[in-house]
Amino acid sequence: MKWSTRDLVTLAVFGALWGVAEIGLGSLLHALRVPFLGTVMTAIGMVIALTGYVFVPRRGAVLVIGLVAALLKAFSLVGVVLNPMIAIVVESLLAELGLALAGGRPRRLGLMLAGVLALLWDFFHPFFTQGILAGQGIFTIYQRILQKGASLLGLNPQTVLLVLLVLIVFRVVVGISAGLLAWDLGRQLTRRLRGGAGLSRRRPLSEY
Repeated sequence: MKWSTRDLVTLAVFGALWGVAEIGLGSLLHALRVPFLGTVMTAIGMVIALTGYVFVPRRGAVLVIGLVAALLKAFSLVGVVLNPMIAIVVESLLAELGLALAGGRPRRLGLMLAGVLALLWDFFHPFFTQGILAGQGIFTIYQRILQKGASLLGLNPQTVLLVLLVLIVFRVVVGISAGLLAWDLGRQLTRRLRGGAGLSRRRPLSEY
């Protein structure tokens, strides 16, 4: 089944929103040294992408949105863009996996699972991009994440399992929240658009 022009335009719009958020808001929050910036930006991206999926509930929709966002990120003039581009694409793929595992329909469970898988990549992303690709070593990145996480959470770095557990659970909760928010936003926006179309055509909303 081919993509309709309307579907592609809709996905492009949501992809552009994600890309603009990465370039504009991401740069601002980076300058402000906001803690857990990667988690925050991943959550925002997932809310946008999964809301787009509610509009176009087809396999590959989130990936298309992510590819558009990553392409726009490539034109960012601030900082290194390769790592964020990799993150965007991988997060989109993991979100697609979550949606597929939940049956491939725009339901709460699917969006929540998609959000969780995407947010979990935020934890593992530094190991791949900095530890492996940049050659800094996985153990070095592990120590850095552990120390930084313990500092932000006010925990003792020696309580390794507790720090790691809190960091992971935190991302799971944020992922669930992103999925639920996308579900609510998608339904509300869809209802309003359909309601407006119904009024313009003088057709009752119950016909949709």
